[in-house]
Amino acid sequence: MSSLAESSLAKSNLAESSSAERASAPRLTESRGASGAQAWHSVTVSREIAAVEADWHAIEARALVTPYQAYGWVRAFVETVGAADGMDFRHVVVRDAASEPLAILPLVITRRNGIRFAEFIGGKHANYHMGLYAPAFAAALDAGAARLLLSEISAAIGRLDAFIFVNQPTQWQGLANPLAALAAGPSPSGAYKLALVSGDCDGTLRRSMSSHAHKKLKNKRNRFTGFGPSALVRAHSPAEIARVIDAFLLQKAARFRMMGLPDPFASPAVRAFIERAAQPDGDRPAVLELYSLDLAGHSVATYVGAVQATRFSGMATSFDMESEAARTSPGEILLVDLIKLKCREGITVFDLGVGEARYKTTICDERDELVDSFLPLTAKGHAFTGIARAKRWAKRRIKASPAALKLAHRVSGWLNRGRARTVED
Repeated sequence: MSSLAESSLAKSNLAESSSAERASAPRLTESRGASGAQAWHSVTVSREIAAVEADWHAIEARALVTPYQAYGWVRAFVETVGAADGMDFRHVVVRDAASEPLAILPLVITRRNGIRFAEFIGGKHANYHMGLYAPAFAAALDAGAARLLLSEISAAIGRLDAFIFVNQPTQWQGLANPLAALAAGPSPSGAYKLALVSGDCDGTLRRSMSSHAHKKLKNKRNRFTGFGPSALVRAHSPAEIARVIDAFLLQKAARFRMMGLPDPFASPAVRAFIERAAQPDGDRPAVLELYSLDLAGHSVATYVGAVQATRFSGMATSFDMESEAARTSPGEILLVDLIKLKCREGITVFDLGVGEARYKTTICDERDELVDSFLPLTAKGHAFTGIARAKRWAKRRIKASPAALKLAHRVSGWLNRGRARTVED
């Protein structure tokens, strides 16, 4: 980008941020939380994530924040997937009277069927969708104050028809998520997690897994050992990162092809995102960690996880369906070894992300309950959010019924295979 273009963009961002604060401030003086005290003083909006980096790092160190709202995760996503797809971002900073950040909402503006709505950044690549909140600020926001805050943010951004926030945890780090108070209902799926007990990694798994599951896993591991020497490897160098990503993408592509589904990891921008986030940013550690279970030097399973403070969040996993060891569940063996490793490293919570899977219920004994919020701002927004809410409700009902879920998977496979044949013809 030319220096002239950068200068013009910077002026535009500054003008947008300043005008947003001027427009919002008169109404914000009446904004009060559950305690009755003034909850916030101003709202500013920036299109460029670099413009709020200092505020982001300052609040991230003490805030309620999931791994998917860590600055390194969001910036890597914005500059790769976001740039490739032409996404329109708004990074909202809520401040107190001393101009200290109280909350940051990383938003993307989506246009669909003539509707313009805001949602959290990350889409299906982020398991949890939430803002970053200073704990005292989060505790002070009741439903009324949260609704008022969103109205101020809407005015600052301008021309929004709705907010659509899905897969929001109802609680994080023991405190209520403020915007979850506005939820229309539970999300279609929950998220599975396991609390790790430092110094007792085997005991953690004995607590969560049944004796039958332990016995099955032991038998699988014994069979797996018969295929040769193996090692759990974390990718550190660029060459190692590239090798593990290569294996991950090939294994994922084969899996989705077998299922007759489009591969959400096929875009070169997704690879660029994983590569960017898996490498340190200056003196800050990488926000993604990549692992491979190597068998005789060949990757038979991989795991991609997002890290924030003492929580490790599983983003994606894969295994080599063509490997001789595929029937021994190398993905599960990798996961158990990784849980033990993270327990030894001091991680306190290991989550396996959103969605139902047998291995999740086998290993985890807790869930993060998730909710969806649909907040219309215009007449068009009311109609659109009504349809969006109905779709999420139907999805939840289908996932609650094993028979309906199996049928839905079959229909999806038929439809996608039909689309593929149409493209080939």
